[in-house]
Amino acid sequence: MKISPVKTATSTRRLGADVVELLGSMRFAVSLLMFICVASLIGTVLQQNQASNGYIDQFGPFWFAVFDKFSIWHIYNSWWFLLIMAFLVVSTSICLLRNAPKMVRDMQSFREYVRASSLRSFHHRVETVAPLAPAASLARVQEWLGKQGYKYKVRQDGDSVMLAAKKGSANRLGYIFAHAAIVVICVGGLLDSELPVRLQVWLGGKQPITENMLISQVPDTGRLSPRNPSFRANMLVPEGAQSSSGIIAVDEGVLVQPLPFTLKLNKFIVDYYSTGMPSSFKSEVEITDPETGHKFSQTIEVNEPLRYKGVTVYQSSFDDGGSTVQLVGYPLAGASAAPFDLKGTIGDSVDITATGSGQPIPLNIEFSGLRVINVENLSGDVEPQPKAVIDHVAAVTGSAAGAKNEHLQNVGPSVQYRIIGEDGQAHEFTNYMLPMVLDGSPVFLVGVRKSEAEPYRYIRIPADADSSVVEFMKLRAALAQPALVREAAARFAQKNANASSMPAPMLEKAAQGALETFYRQGFNGIIEKVPEADREKVLGFAVPMIQLTLTELRDIVRERSGLAAVKYDGPDGVKAEQWVQMSLLALANLPDYPAPVFLTLKSFDQLEASVFQIARSPGKNTVYLGSLFLVIGVFSMFYIRDRRIWVWIKPHADGSELLAAMTSQRRTLDFNHEFDRFKEAFKRLAT
Repeated sequence: MKISPVKTATSTRRLGADVVELLGSMRFAVSLLMFICVASLIGTVLQQNQASNGYIDQFGPFWFAVFDKFSIWHIYNSWWFLLIMAFLVVSTSICLLRNAPKMVRDMQSFREYVRASSLRSFHHRVETVAPLAPAASLARVQEWLGKQGYKYKVRQDGDSVMLAAKKGSANRLGYIFAHAAIVVICVGGLLDSELPVRLQVWLGGKQPITENMLISQVPDTGRLSPRNPSFRANMLVPEGAQSSSGIIAVDEGVLVQPLPFTLKLNKFIVDYYSTGMPSSFKSEVEITDPETGHKFSQTIEVNEPLRYKGVTVYQSSFDDGGSTVQLVGYPLAGASAAPFDLKGTIGDSVDITATGSGQPIPLNIEFSGLRVINVENLSGDVEPQPKAVIDHVAAVTGSAAGAKNEHLQNVGPSVQYRIIGEDGQAHEFTNYMLPMVLDGSPVFLVGVRKSEAEPYRYIRIPADADSSVVEFMKLRAALAQPALVREAAARFAQKNANASSMPAPMLEKAAQGALETFYRQGFNGIIEKVPEADREKVLGFAVPMIQLTLTELRDIVRERSGLAAVKYDGPDGVKAEQWVQMSLLALANLPDYPAPVFLTLKSFDQLEASVFQIARSPGKNTVYLGSLFLVIGVFSMFYIRDRRIWVWIKPHADGSELLAAMTSQRRTLDFNHEFDRFKEAFKRLAT
């Protein structure tokens, strides 16, 4: 069986016509608009372009994976949203091209070839006989129409006359401008979207960079053209540094966008509210044009961007620019409490080897952040449990934000870092530089979590008389020395044998075993083999014994360090007892501390950086033009009322016979009233 080429061509043309008909249909355009409205609603409700960990924490891993397929985290630049926008442009353009010429012709036409018989079928019509000659009646009608703002055209038909008049033809412009506005606004949106950049990736051979490298090492495939018509990039510039390139995130990598100028950050200025939240921040920059050598200075603030050579530089946020930090480390395993110094730069990492346990443990430490100001509400309403500490201690962007409380205090700087073990396991830590008073005791707060998706869990380490953790670390090291533990247990048994029903040797052995088990496994090691019904009774006996033995161990450590003995009576005795209690709680948490070393911030040299958003957005003016078109279109459709009047005049025995009809696209109540006024005026003209 042979297929006729003529039939094939006809089928192809028919299919093409059907596709064009579908694309240009009103139902298709409305459907696209509905999808865009739903997507815009999602983009408005859901905060866009945030870290994925935040979305995982909010929706969970399963729904994050589902939503990520549709890229709702950056919905306005998702492939399907841009595709819908493109289809809407095509659909509206086809509809406009098909109907605009007919509307323009209809606006210009007076439709003067309407027959008299057709006028009698109009609902809004009026007939009368005037005692005037047809020429006089025509003159009167023309005069009245001119005063009412109508344009008219006369057609002579033998001895009869057809007068066709119109007013408000610009109403049709409303349709044209409204549809053109949709096209122009969508085109402007596409110009300012990621589409121009993605087209260069899909069709221009550009490849996003996924490896860490210097900007100078980025190959040409990872660089966009300086004449790129549209882009939106980010740029981080530390104080005293300069940059002439922005970074554009594309999928899992980045592209480098060269700029037509060099920006140098001379000074970054930030002011804070009493809550610790930044009240304002700005950047004093110097711009250098490499082509002309021209230089000028300007201050960039939020809502006060810099504009130069078609590129706009916005003040986006601020970050650390590579501050240097000095830390002191302490081993958390073994019998040594000797500290070691550690120096690092925020954003970099260092390798160390922990040797306190006898076996060398290689560690990689990544310094992720330095917060100089941490304002918190320390009104004393803090429970001694770590979970409550989480609720009351956060960074500068946390719990104190927006509060107005006389108890707000700046608790000082904090450092954030990650410790990565040889097995690749990593945990994040935040340590405060200065002690803070919680529940009446000065303590250092040590936060730990597995990832950004989790909140910090805090451990309190008691501060000594020198506001340091030295004495606590010595006490911890002493627990790893069996001889000192035996001596502390012997002292405890000697002082408490008379008050106990147990012989001194048995009491000494019980205290030594309890303290050793507590050091290795915490309270869980003591009660894990005890029936649940007896655990409260065992803890009621073991906890006071461990605390008193720990007190003796502290005295031994102080004696060997040449420090004065602790007084356990009077006001100093209360503080001494609180210190031991806080040490007991801290030591109970150390078996779960996921690092063999503890780091505390000693000093720092802060270097701030400004984060700029750099954009070339030619679509902005296009959108403004489209908005103007939309205003004109809406005004034309709602406030310009189209009217058409036909008057047929022919000779009559008594003078002339007149037949008039009036119509409009929208026959509203106002139109009916206007026709009533026209009918009365028409009858008066005929007299």
